[in-house]
Parts: sequence; C-alpha cells; structure tokens
Amino acid sequence: MANSKYEYVKSFENEDEMMYPNLIVVRIDGRNFERFSEINEFEKPNDERALNLMNCCATSVLEKYPDIILAYGFSDEYSFVFKKETKFYQRRVSKMLSLIVSFFASLYVAKWREFFPTKGMISTPSFKSRVICCPSMEVLQAYLAWRQRECHSKNQYNTCLWMLVKNGKSEREAHEVLKGTQKQEQNEILFQQFGINYKKLPSMYRQGSCVLKTEVDDTLKISNNEAPVKRLRKKVIIVHSENIASRSFWNDYSCLCKEIGGFEQNVNNIKQEYVKSFQSENKLLPFTWIVIRIDGSHFHRFSEVQGFEKPNDEHALKLMNSCAVAVLEEFNDIVFAYGVSDEYSFVFKRNTPLYQRRASEIVSATVSFFSSTYVMKWKEFFPKKELKYPPNFDGRAVCYPSYEIIRDYLAWRQVDCHINNQYNTCFWMLVKSGKSTREAQSLLKGTQTQEKNQMLSQLFGIDYNMLPIIFRNGSSVFWDKETTMMDNGVVAKSHKKAVVEHPNIIEDEFWEAHSLILEETSPRSQDVLSI
Repeated sequence: MANSKYEYVKSFENEDEMMYPNLIVVRIDGRNFERFSEINEFEKPNDERALNLMNCCATSVLEKYPDIILAYGFSDEYSFVFKKETKFYQRRVSKMLSLIVSFFASLYVAKWREFFPTKGMISTPSFKSRVICCPSMEVLQAYLAWRQRECHSKNQYNTCLWMLVKNGKSEREAHEVLKGTQKQEQNEILFQQFGINYKKLPSMYRQGSCVLKTEVDDTLKISNNEAPVKRLRKKVIIVHSENIASRSFWNDYSCLCKEIGGFEQNVNNIKQEYVKSFQSENKLLPFTWIVIRIDGSHFHRFSEVQGFEKPNDEHALKLMNSCAVAVLEEFNDIVFAYGVSDEYSFVFKRNTPLYQRRASEIVSATVSFFSSTYVMKWKEFFPKKELKYPPNFDGRAVCYPSYEIIRDYLAWRQVDCHINNQYNTCFWMLVKSGKSTREAQSLLKGTQTQEKNQMLSQLFGIDYNMLPIIFRNGSSVFWDKETTMMDNGVVAKSHKKAVVEHPNIIEDEFWEAHSLILEETSPRSQDVLSI
C-alpha cells in the first residue's frame, strides 16, 4: 500500500476477529426476495428450479472453500458451517461473511440460465448475511434444529396459504383462515379441502436441503506398470433428512464429527431467543460517516484469466463504475463513492438508519448487490468475451467521525490510486518491452514519482499527465441534479441523477463546488452538528 500523510485513517479500522474455539456459521438471506420471486414469477409455494439453483450455489461455495464443511438451506436462505479450527481469513467476521455472500450472489446470477433457460432474470438479486458465534456444539445443534423447524413451519403455512389462494381466496382471506392455526389444523385443511397429505410432499420442501462434505474412495492409476492406488477424497453431496440436528444423522457422516464435532444427545425444546442471542450484532457508531469498502478477491488471477488489458482495462473500470452507479441507485443513503482498479468505497450519510446501522447487514447487502450487478452487466462491457467464472469481493465497514477525517480517507484512496497507477504503468511498459516481471520490479525498486515520470517519457515517449484521467484520478460517483429545459428556457423538470466523474478529491475545489455531498459547508459546521 502506498505511503502518504493520510494513512492515519487506517487506525479507524476494526479487526472483528471471532476468537477460537467458537464455531462459526455464516447465514445468508435473500434481500427483498418476496418481490424478486414475484417479478420472476416463481411457482408458489415452492419453485423447484429456484430451490435447485440455491442448492447449486451452496454446493459451489463448499467446493470453493475447503473450510466450509456443512450448509443447510431452504427457501431463500442458507447457513454455512465452518470447521472448528478454521483460520479462514484469520476469522475476521466482515471478511468471512462478505466473501461468502458475494460469491453466492455472483453464482446466483451466473447459474440462472442453467435452471431458467427460457426466462431472463428480471431485477438484480442480492442477499444479507450475518455471523452466528457458537461457543459449543450444543449451540450449533440448537441453531440447526431451529432453522429446520422454521423450514417446516413456514412451508406448511405457505402450502396452506397458496392452496387457498389458488382456490379462490384472496391473500388476506387466506391469512385470516390460517390465523392462529396449529400444525394439526393445517394438516387437516390440506387433506380435507385439497386431498394433500403433507408428509407426501417432496422432502426438499418439508425438510430443506443439507449440503455437506463426505469422504469417498478414489482410485488413482499412477502408471501402467503399477497397481491402482485407493485414496480418500472429499465429495460435496446434497441430502434431505428429517432431522439434521440428530445424533444419528451426524454420525452417518464421519466428516462432520471429524471436522466440526459430535453431538452428545438429541435436542428437543428449542428456545428461539436463546439461539438468536448468539448472532453477531455489531452496530456502528451513530452520527458518523459509514464507509463500506469493497475489494476484489484474487482479482490479479481473475484479470489474467479474463485477459484484461494491462496496466488498465478501460472496459473493466467502466464496468466497476456502472456497478457503483447501480449501488447508489439501490441505496439512497449513499452520498458518494470512490473507486479505482478493483476496489470501491461507498460513503453513507452520517445519520443513515439503514438496517439499524448493523455492520453485517450493511456490508453484505452492499457487496452482494455489487457482485450480482457485476455479473449481470458483464456482457454490456465485454460483449465478445465470456465470463470464465464468477468473481467475488470482500467488504468492511469503517466509521469516520468528522468532516476532516472522511475527507482524509477519500484523499488517501486517491493518493493510493496515483502512486499505484504510476508504478503499474511503468511496470507493464517495461514488461511489454521485453523485461521479465522480476527485472521490471528490480528497475522500479526505490524510485520516486519524478524518476518514474522520466522513465515513461524517455523510454516510452509517454507523458504520464496526458494518460486518461480515469486511470490517474480514479472515479467518483455522486448525486447531481439533471434538468430538462423547455424551448423558452424554462426548467421543465429537475431530478437527482448518479453521475460518474474523475475530479481531484484531495483539494478543496471539488468539495466547495459540491458542499451538499457531505452535508457540510465548512469544517466548523461539523463541530456544530456534533454538539
């Protein structure tokens, strides 16, 4: 990371590590999925293709991340259980939940056509995620039993509801009929009115889906002269069980006991409030600017696989900017965003009440919406290039308490943009001229700004200051007014629009011209607001 006088802002970052030996569960839930399912005309009460899509995404998550051993899901939610001794990204909560929800969201869009080949996706899906800290196997057992009980009760209710609606009731009338009914009464409604035996419905609807790793024999032939060798390898499978929190189910899969732990006895009475108390609820400080910063995960490899132009691919940068605009349009409390390369910082207004300022939900909603938008918009910017695999991003939330500090944070990111871009421009010009990557790094070691400018000018005839401003300054996204004028010069209408520009955000000029972005006219007004 480039050094600058603004680096002190890193001290506001919080390393939210989940201490060992707590077991870690990352749970994701569809964000506004009731509306999403209506727009995309999912079958009610269960759309088998939609559920299989969720299961496919969960399977891919387990295949990508070796430390995830088990996942349980139904409807629009999934819970991922990490092995007990995981050091996945050093157990930092924000990084764990953002990477999982980002990859899941990207997969959901990328795999849509496999399950809905004749139906285009309408609207952008996104998810929220949270971390559940389980201090013991008993808490994990209670959590899994609670989620499966929720699956059963919600599915039974919804099956009754939609059968009533399909037979002429309005949704309001159907809710009134079911108000206060218990399990047995709902079973009787289904059987007596519709001839449906609830227990005969597909197990995926009633029990949810369990995705887990199991060990299978794999026969390897080393050479023609040697006998085949049998080895154990892990395989991801999907199963449906009446009770995934029972000792018998757990003991059937040795990998679960080995990697996570075993259950001593079966669990019967589950208190929802007890289980929910283990959910991580990190609320961000009030009256501070919240910055959600997202960074591409392993984007060096992603850019190589996709054949991005070095040192800057303008199409890739414009795709990032388009995603940032979509994020501003989705979350009205974001007042400014700044991006460079594979990162973006989103600044939420000081008094945002979004998700009651819960860090996990704000981070996950932002990063998952950005991720799914990235995949959805890929073809707009790379019409002739196939997306080889879904990308993902990690995110974090940081609070900045004053006008000066949020300004310094944004200045830090732009200084970093300049230093890194200048270095990368020199580096890739050297490589393209025939130097190896090691030789290029050696030539640039210890060089300063002026020396790099001279190298570009003398060796390659490049005036750094004449390179596209998007490369040198990065991109700023903010709300601006767009007016429509009538022929007589009268304003017909005026509305807010998210715009992308490439200004210098280190100096005061931009902020004085756009004082409403941070709702300040001067640093002094910050002090007044803080009283």
